[in-house]
Order: sequence, then C-alpha cells, then structure tokens
Amino acid sequence: MTGGETEQLLRLQTEVLEAVAQGETLPAIARMLCLRAEQLAPGVICSILLVEDGVVLRPLAAPTLPQVYTDQIDGLKAGPKAGSCGTAVYHKTEVVVSDIAIDPLWDSFRAHAEPHGLRACWSNPIINHAGRVVATFAFYYREPRGPSDLERDIVATCVHLCALAIEHERIRERNFRLAYFDVLTGLANRGRFNQLLSDVIDDEQPFGLILLDIDHLKSVNDTIGHAAGDRLIATVAARLNSVNDKLVPCRLGGDEFAVIVRGCDSHELLEHWGSLLCDAATGMVEMGGQTFEAHVTMGGALFGVDGITASTLIQNADFALYHAKQARRGGYMAFHSDLRTQMTHRHAMVREVDQALLENRIEPHYQPIVNITTNQIVGLEALARLRMPDGAVVSAGQFHTALSDPRIAYEMTGQMLTQVARDMRHWLDVGLNFQHVGVNVTTGDFLRGDLADRIIDIFGRASVPLSHIVLEVNEAVFMGGSDKIVPNAVEALRARGILVALDDFGTGFASLTHLLSFPVDIIKIDRSFVTRLGVDGPSEALVSGIVDIAHKLDMRTVAEGVEREEQAEMLRRLGCNLAQGYLYARPVPARVCTGMLEAYGQTPGDNRKTA
Repeated sequence: MTGGETEQLLRLQTEVLEAVAQGETLPAIARMLCLRAEQLAPGVICSILLVEDGVVLRPLAAPTLPQVYTDQIDGLKAGPKAGSCGTAVYHKTEVVVSDIAIDPLWDSFRAHAEPHGLRACWSNPIINHAGRVVATFAFYYREPRGPSDLERDIVATCVHLCALAIEHERIRERNFRLAYFDVLTGLANRGRFNQLLSDVIDDEQPFGLILLDIDHLKSVNDTIGHAAGDRLIATVAARLNSVNDKLVPCRLGGDEFAVIVRGCDSHELLEHWGSLLCDAATGMVEMGGQTFEAHVTMGGALFGVDGITASTLIQNADFALYHAKQARRGGYMAFHSDLRTQMTHRHAMVREVDQALLENRIEPHYQPIVNITTNQIVGLEALARLRMPDGAVVSAGQFHTALSDPRIAYEMTGQMLTQVARDMRHWLDVGLNFQHVGVNVTTGDFLRGDLADRIIDIFGRASVPLSHIVLEVNEAVFMGGSDKIVPNAVEALRARGILVALDDFGTGFASLTHLLSFPVDIIKIDRSFVTRLGVDGPSEALVSGIVDIAHKLDMRTVAEGVEREEQAEMLRRLGCNLAQGYLYARPVPARVCTGMLEAYGQTPGDNRKTA
C-alpha cells in the first residue's frame, strides 16, 4: 500500500471517529463509510447489513446498490448456502464468491443479483467483543474476480470502524433506554413522559391526559410479596400498551401510570378511551400458583379545556384521579373545575386536623346503643370530634375529607383508641355496666398491617378486655377491594374476642350474599332505610329482610339514625331490638356519657345478647 493510500485510510478513520464522537447516527456513518470505501476502491459497490437475533440480515447502508436488490435481500436469513453475506454470518468468516453465476452459495439468490450486473461478492462478518456477528461488510463487483490487496486493507479498516460505530450505537441505545424507559415494564419512564408531554403541547394538536393507579398494589406486596407486585405492574403495563396505537402509556413510578391520548378533542372521547383502558387492565394475574385481580382507577384532563401547560394538565388529571379513588375506585373520572375547589378545601382540612392531632384536640364523643324494648343502654359508639382552639366542637362530617389522607386517618385512629381505652377503663373501675364500645377504623388502618397489634397493645395496657370492643368497619372498606387483607385481619381480631360490626349496611358495595363470606357479628342498618320507615313500603321490606337474614345467620342488627318513636316501634315489630339515634341521645363527651350509663345502663347480670 502506497503512502498516499495509507494517508487516505488514516483520513477515513479520523473522519469516522469524529462522526461517532459528535453523535452522528449509525445509518449516516455507515453510508459515509460505503461512499469513502467506493472512492478508495473505484469500481466496487459497498454494502453493510445489520444482523438481528444472530440470523436475520437487514440493510443498513448501500448507497449505490440498486434499491430493488436491497429490498429483495432485506430479511435474508443466515445459513450455509445464503449468498456471500448470509454464509459469512453463518460461518463467522469471510466468504469470497468470485463468480456468482456458478457458485452454489448463490443458487437461491442468483436471479436477484444478475439482472443488476452483480457478478461477484466478497463479504466479511463484523464481530463484536462478545464474539457475536452483528453486521457484514461486503464489496460487490461487476466482473468475476476476488479482492485485491488494497481492497483487503480498505475493508479491514472499514470493518474495524464499523464495529466501533455499531458498539457505540448499542451503548447509546442502552443508555437511552436506561434514562428514558422503565426497566420493569419497558414503557417510557417519568423523564420520557415529560418530554413526550412537552412535544404534544408544542404541536398544539388535540390530546388528553389520563393518570391512573393500580388499586391495592401495596396489599399484593404485603400479602404475597414484591415479586407478585412486580408481576402485577408488568401485566397491567402490557395490557395498557396493547389497547391502541393512539395511546402512549408511561410508568411514572410505583403503581402510577400516565397515558397520553393523541387526537382526543372531547371529554366524551377521553372517557371512552378511559373505559377501554380500564377494561384492558382488569383481569386475573397469576403468580406462583396464586391469582389476584388487577384493577385501575383513572382521572383525565383535556388539553386546552383543562389547561395548556404540562404542570396544569398533570395537576388537574391528578385532582380527577384523587376524587376517582374516593368516589369511583376501579373507574374513570374527568376533571372539572369544582374538583380544584374541593382539593383546596381538603388540603386546608388536612392541615387543620394535623394541627389538632399535634395538640391532642381530637376526642371521642359517645352515642348510646339502646335496647328498644327496655330503653337500657347496652353499648356505645365512639365518634371522633375535633375541638377548635376557641373551644367549639366540630363533628367528623365537617373534617371527614381530611381522613382520606392515610397518615391523618392512621394517627387519628391511634389517638381515638387510646382515649376510648382510657374511658372504658374508668367506667369499669367505677362499676358501670355496658356490653361494648364501637370504634371505627379505615382502609388505611388495615393496609398498614398492624391494626390487630395496635388494638391488642392499647387495650391491653389499659387492662380492658377485648370482648368489650366492637370494631366498626364501613362496608366500602370491608368489601371495596378484591384482595383478602381486610376480611383476614377482621377474622384474626374476632378470634381474639373482638366483635365486628358492618357499618352503614346497604349504602355501598355490599349485598346480602356477601354476609355468607365476610366475617361479621353485627349489621348496622343505614339511616337512609330507617328514615323512610312508615313512609314507603320498599324500605320496610328491605329492613325486614335484613333483620330476618341476620337472625338466621346468628348476627345482631342495630338500626342507625332513629329519630321518631314510630320508627322505633316499627323496628321492634320487625324484630330489630337495638337502635341508636337522636331519639335516645346525641353523641356526648365521656363525662356526660358516664352519667347516662349510671342512669340508663343495663343492670348487672342483664348483659344477655340482644338480637
């Protein structure tokens, strides 16, 4: 090789390395390599093919090769007789075919090459550091012949440079995926989502944004294990990704996903896509012989209508998601302006209740549960009250929105349990007779996983027998999830002697058939049925049916919200002998309740079960 030829190869090497360093794309670098090689070796036609999955050849660059021919060899599979390139990949060595017309390696491909005047082909495999063939570098000739010494030098340089460029591209792609794609699901991650959202906003074309959470992922992690949780996340991600090409799902982290809906110009259409996503995500997931059901809850916002900036759209979709979790878990809710007002109010209430917890201004008030026949107090329900700095007392209805914060609800339950245990200990010490006190718990108390330990510890330190406690569980908490964490925890507490009441029965998810599978001792009939007793027949029929079934299942019934004597009389006729409501007493502080128990408590020895 002459000095001039050496200098040209060095110049080629420098040019390619600079292009790699500057971040030029692999197809552009490959095209440049082919053109420079053809300049250094006049008369040759250069081709670079990539190898997919170790066997399939795909054109990367062949600027002077006829396009028809390039298309014909796209998808060629490597083999012992697969032309020059396919055979070079198969044997991992150079293949020189000096006459395509007679060489048996070209028997299946000769008809493609000859019409274009391709008479010979010399191909070299490009092998990476792991020993895998990643590409081929080939020279075609228009006359039967093999390579010259100069051409061998040129190809040796080009193969080396091409290997470097391919490896650099592989590293860049890997780094890009690590930076912008979630490892578990393969979906775009939060960083990539932010880019995509910015791009669609800049395009100023219609689109919608849906934020969604996987329901009860923490329960799956806690009860079955994090491997099952990962399986749930990956399965839901795959289901979301399969719905439609217009939808771009991204995983933001944990159980949080975002879906950009391109071309969506109305809330009606966005709700339609939300419904399809919900249907796709819902279904059983199997892990290690166990199955659990996947559900998602979604909130959506529309570009233009609900915001024109990324931060506003995300915030508004998040508002909608939050309210969907409260009102329509397992479904979709669209953003509307009132949600922002509600969220602002909730944040204010969270701050207020948080401060009250710090200052021990949360206290129980007690409402009696009365035997309708004897008018004796057989039990109490402890209801949370907030004492304001000025001394005013606020009922739970005015700060219930703060309890949707799991931390607030958990801390409030702790303070309530402690004070109820203290009050019960006092009543027992002074010889007051009562059967039980009901305490309310939330979903957050169960999901923390330590509810049984907290109750046993708090009442144990106060030396209050667990048989005096009724755990009141709202039916939305009891039956709203597909997992078994709540009923399992309830059954464990019942085994320790605690009674369990299903609160507000008839207003949420429950049906009478659930009573066959969920462990409860007491059914509290919601005030909405009691209020209409004597007003319409259906309410009377429903209450009668509930009482009758409860009796047959050996459960007690308590009617809530009794305000008139006529209601009490009708309940007595229907067989429901326990009631609470303003007819008997409003919730009162512990010191007032002490007097009520002294005056109206059951006499000793009369603690028989009352149905």
